Amino acid sequence: MTDGTRNGRGRDAVVVGGGLAGVTAALALADAGVRVTLLEGRPRLGGLAFSFRRGELTVDNGQHVYLRCCTAYRWFLDRIDAAALAPLQDRLDVPVLDLAKPEGRRLGRLRRDALPVPLHLGRSLATYPHLSLAERAAVGRAALALKGLDLADPALDAQDFGSWLTAHGQSARAVEALWDLVGVATLNAVAGDSSLGLAAMVFKTGLLSDPGAADIGWARVPLGELHDRLARRALDSAGVRTGVRTRVTSISRYGNGRWSVQVPGETIETDAVVLAVPQREAHALLPDGALDAPERLLEIGTAPILNVHVVYDRKVLGTPFLTALGTPVQWVFDRTEASGLTGGGQYLAVSQSAAQDEIDAPVSVLRERYLPELERLLPRTRGAEVLDFFVTRERTATFAPTPGVGRLRPGARTKAPGLYLAGAWTATGWPATMESAVRSGIGAADAALRALGRPRPRHLFDVEEAA
Repeated sequence: MTDGTRNGRGRDAVVVGGGLAGVTAALALADAGVRVTLLEGRPRLGGLAFSFRRGELTVDNGQHVYLRCCTAYRWFLDRIDAAALAPLQDRLDVPVLDLAKPEGRRLGRLRRDALPVPLHLGRSLATYPHLSLAERAAVGRAALALKGLDLADPALDAQDFGSWLTAHGQSARAVEALWDLVGVATLNAVAGDSSLGLAAMVFKTGLLSDPGAADIGWARVPLGELHDRLARRALDSAGVRTGVRTRVTSISRYGNGRWSVQVPGETIETDAVVLAVPQREAHALLPDGALDAPERLLEIGTAPILNVHVVYDRKVLGTPFLTALGTPVQWVFDRTEASGLTGGGQYLAVSQSAAQDEIDAPVSVLRERYLPELERLLPRTRGAEVLDFFVTRERTATFAPTPGVGRLRPGARTKAPGLYLAGAWTATGWPATMESAVRSGIGAADAALRALGRPRPRHLFDVEEAA
């Protein structure tokens, strides 16, 4: 960064925040010929999807996945030349182990066939061993009712998903073994705490739109390789000036319609500003009058995610991932290769969403709780040596998808000309996912380009058409 004031003619923009939303906005603006400065307070890009070093390992702060229906995030991977590093399954296939049955461990699978919707999941549901025949039939009826909901109906936002499921004949077991199995991982909340609007969006888009929509993809390399190194390379190639360890202290509008962005030791003058930061930080930076009710940003709650990391001296899991019932363990992923672990051991990451009850638990307590559960889940762990056990916590990992949250989420445009909002918490229609973050960045860039009179890059149309 240079001292002084940046002046000059032409169109320019400052993007505040280097998470997925900010990086996306910066790339989209630069692709349209705008001169872009991207400012991030942390020493890295990637926001809440990042990596760090622990000894010889490269560790992701949490396990992040995406689905084939995540067209914006897939565009982002293509844009930073990273799609091959985060491939999708050929077909949805999720192993589900149930530990609650007296007869012992029982394996089921959620997978699709090459058939049209809804037949693509028919065989999987018909043979799903974790529900009774009557429960499976009731699930099918509820799925059809869900498919008929109008996502544009604002009344859905005011209802909770759990009550809707109960009203549509779903047993507590069906909620646990199917609806929450998917919903907790995507919404970061149980059905009773989730907006029906957001839940319906997840299930309609992921499971009831296209046969391949729910195929799962995840990074086979550390997230920092994608969201920091390759993202920074793409930004550099696009001509974006990127400043990390650079925290914005204030923004204000000049009388001539341009904007002033203050960072320590520098004032940047610009035509447009995209605030791509968490909602509380955005509230602190918003100038007066930018939103009709800025206090609503502070009403958007947050939800935590806990990740338990265990390194064993041998291989104990034979699949890339699995999920479980009848145990506190939710999803388990093999991160051995991605982390750089060698020598024959295995590194597992246990991803625990909606972790309000455990997010502040001491590591010793979590170790006593989860190692025995992993032994129940994975018999090969019995007798294996635990080489390392540690925990990562994201206390504000996502916005809370509670009923009524939709009315609190602002769009990309503000009432202040030239000022735009981005972030997974804005009104994308999606829950707090990487897809939502990228969509918000595209939306903010699109709004800014329209106001600046710049032609929109073709890829913005492509992403919207795919959606």
